[in-house]
Order: sequence, then structure tokens, then C-alpha cells
Amino acid sequence: MRFRHPDGSTVHLAYCTNVHPAETLDGVLAQLRDHCEPVRRRLGRDRLGIGLWLARDAAHALVTDPSALRGLRTELEHRGLEVVTLNGFPYEGFGAEEVKYRVYQPDWADPERLAHTTDLARVLAQLLPDDVTEGSISTLPLAWRTAYDQERATAAHTALTTLAERLDALHELTGRSLRIGLEPEPGCTVETTRDALAPLTAIGHDRIGICVDTCHLATSFEDPHTALDALAQARVPIVKSQLSAALHAEHPHLPEVRAALAAFDEPRFLHQTRTLTAAGLRGTDDLGEALAGDALPDASPWRAHFHVPLHAAPAAPLTSTLPVLRAALTRLVGGPHPLTHHLEVETYTWQALPPELRPRARAQLADGIAAELTLARELLTDLGLKELP
Repeated sequence: MRFRHPDGSTVHLAYCTNVHPAETLDGVLAQLRDHCEPVRRRLGRDRLGIGLWLARDAAHALVTDPSALRGLRTELEHRGLEVVTLNGFPYEGFGAEEVKYRVYQPDWADPERLAHTTDLARVLAQLLPDDVTEGSISTLPLAWRTAYDQERATAAHTALTTLAERLDALHELTGRSLRIGLEPEPGCTVETTRDALAPLTAIGHDRIGICVDTCHLATSFEDPHTALDALAQARVPIVKSQLSAALHAEHPHLPEVRAALAAFDEPRFLHQTRTLTAAGLRGTDDLGEALAGDALPDASPWRAHFHVPLHAAPAAPLTSTLPVLRAALTRLVGGPHPLTHHLEVETYTWQALPPELRPRARAQLADGIAAELTLARELLTDLGLKELP
């Protein structure tokens, strides 16, 4: 979906296909048929943007077989879909029964991460619509914090510098300008937007910037305006923003609130949980850990890294951080010029919701994704953007 900003530039809105995990190219093609095109039809649009997730095997198949890449592009056009952004954070296995810490491997100190992201860039350069010259790829924020020392930090920075050089060369070869955004996430080396300033300033290349995920922003209790102003002041490019909402518990000390939170403690994904105390931010790596005893202070609200559907906040006594998303979006695209032109709805946790909230059929999932995009569309038009055909 495309929108015209009052300054005349185009803002792209997509939804991320990591909600339909597939490891192979055949699986990706099935996603387009079974999920993406039905969502487009529900929205009544001739064109729908998707933020494509390509696992290692799918990306490798595309980059080594030009005919397969042409076939994917043809399939996208046939189904009324377009791609200007990729989600390069998960490497493989995102559809496994247990993902948890595995999603952070390989990290940017591992040569496999550079090789995979280079493949993604080469694929995206060929998938961009004919009238689009700029693409974006989100990626993990360097590494998970526990296995990251100075030697690995140096290796990661070197890899990102090499990637920037490759993107420069790709631009000269194809005319397509691609940028990579580190996506701050709780528990990682780069947990907050503030944490991103030093490494991105040190790399100092405008092809390496940040992806602002509004669920992660909220989970870490960052103020959107303060965070985005700091990025602008440091001249860190906001490559893309993922529109998502975290789980919010206002009174985590109450038994009924803890019971409601426990329903979201599931075995597949990591749900980092945070609270803001007088002494600063406190947290646990997972929601179950926070609920066990006194691992996390409960005098102040808790927020958990659980991407809840944008249009459907959890039932009381819980809610979502949709107000943080609204505030961030206002700053991102509500000013005289957009701070980013790529927006991506990223609710990948539909099947991790409490059983009574999960879609029971493919059609229900398509309905839910369409409802999220409808909400995002309304937020954008309320900010003065005009939807394009």
C-alpha cells in the first residue's frame, strides 16, 4: 500500500510475512497464494505491499538461480503484491516449535550473517518495483548480549562496513539504493535506540541505520519523541519502522493480572519483560521468568515483548502499547517530511496467542491481518497522508 505524504514523497506500508513461516522458495510461493493475495483482496486494493521474510535456504535458491528470481517477481506481479522491504532478522527456523534464543543466531560476528544479508540485498535489488529505487532490510541488533565481547564487536562492525561497501557496489551496478536497519530489541547488545547511537556512529555509513520496532520501543519504556529526536540529532537514518504493539500490565502485583499474563507465557518465542523503576529499567529474558516469584519488581507496570494484534488489544486487566505506536508514527511521518518511507506491520505471534484468541482457520488469519492494515491505514490518513491506488 502506498501513501502520498504532504511533502510529495511516497510512504510504503506493508505487512511482514514472517507470520507465515516458510523455509523454502516453494513455501514462499505458497504464502503469496494462500495468505498474501487473500489479504489484498479483503482490503479491496489492486496492490499490497509485503515485507518478505526469506529464510536462508529460500534466499540462497533465489540468489543462485536467476530464473527462480524472475519467477518470484512474476508471481508477485500476478498476485498484485510488491516488495520494497525484507525482514532479515530471523535466519532460519522461525516456524519451529521452539524459537526462543535461536532467533539471534548467527549474529553479526559470524560470517554467515554477512553472507545471508548480502544474498537478501541482491534479491531485493531485483524484486523492487520498476518505479521504486530504494529498498530496506531489517536485521538483528548485532548480537544477543551474553556472548558478545570486544573481539566479536570488532568482527561485527567490520562485517557491517563490508556490507555497506557491497551495497554501494550494488547501487552502481543496478541503480537500486538499499539500506540495512539494525532493529533494537530487549536483551540484545543493542536493546534501545540509545544503545544504537554509538555503534552506528562508529560505522558512520548512511547505508547502515536503524529499524524502529514500536513494540520493542515500548517494551523498553522508551519515549518515542525523545528516542526519535535523538536519532535525528545523531543523523542516524531510520531505514524502516515496524508497527507493532507490546503487552502491557498496569498492575502486575494483582493475582488476576498475573493470571492473565500467564496465558501469554508460551514456549515458542522469547517474551522479554521489563519494568521501569526509580533505579532504572529492570527486566527478565522471558515472561515466565518474570512471573516466577520476585524475579521482577511489580510495583510499576510491566511490558512484555509479545506482538499483540494492533486492532485488538487484550482483554482487561491487560492492554497493549498501541498509544506508543501512535505517538511514534506521528513523529515518523506526521511532520513536514517523513523520517522513514518504509512502514511494516509485524505481528508474527498470531499462533502464539492464548488458544481462544488464535485464528482457527486461514481465512480468520487473513481477516486479522487485513484489520491490522486497515487500522494502520486509518492512522496514516489521519496524519494527512493520502492513500494511492
